[in-house]
Order: sequence, then structure tokens, then C-alpha cells
Amino acid sequence: MSIQILMPALSPTMEEGKISKWLVKEGDTVKSGDILCEIETDKATMEFEAVDEGRIGKILVPAGTESVKVNAPIAILLGEGEAPGAADIPAVMTLIQEAVVEESKPKAVAQIISAPAPKSSSPLEGSQVRVANLVGVRA
Repeated sequence: MSIQILMPALSPTMEEGKISKWLVKEGDTVKSGDILCEIETDKATMEFEAVDEGRIGKILVPAGTESVKVNAPIAILLGEGEAPGAADIPAVMTLIQEAVVEESKPKAVAQIISAPAPKSSSPLEGSQVRVANLVGVRA
């Protein structure tokens, strides 16, 4: 069974941090005590150790990602004999999107709002058929 590796709280006041550097890559086998990555907080950079053993199935948060909330999934650890596709990646990615604090959110929302609406693919687009005729009512 795959295990989500979560962003740890490296201090009592830590709410978010930055994955400075991954020291493992996808496919690597790890055991308890192996150092997985370096995490930067507002006060220091600290090493994060594995607590379980298995194989790194997917690194969900790339190195350099800032503002990763505590308890957000950062990687998937696969159990013995488990295939990489066994992890529910789409569900985990949704959790990450909700958990990562986006500093550029107002700018991103403004870009979405100002973007032109997609072209309609409706078969009635541009049609001269009146709605009244479609339902059998004469105008």
C-alpha cells in the first residue's frame, strides 16, 4: 500500500516551508532514517528523514517549491512489490493544489477573468432557428 509522505512541521510554529533540495529520486529505495530532502523554514534549513521503508514512487513537490503547507503531500512511498501506477496520483495532486499557498493567486485570478471566453461548440451557435419553433409553438 502506498504511503503519502507529508510536509513535516519542523518547529512548533512552522506553518509552511520550502523544499530546497531532494536527496532521493523517483525509484530510489529508502529505509527509516534515510534523508529524503532539505526543507527550508523561516528560521533554518533542516534535513527530513524517512520514517518508513519502501521505494519513492513519485515526487509530488519539486525542489525549489516555496510555501508548501505543513501536512501537504510531498511524495509517494511505494510498498514492497508495488507498481508506480498503484498510487492515486490525481487525488494526491488535488490535495497539493489545495495545500500549496499560491502567492500569485490574485494575479492568476485576474488573468483568468480577463481571458477571452472559449469559442462555443454548440450545434445551434449561429443558427436562425427560433426557440419557439423548437418546442412546437408558433410565434
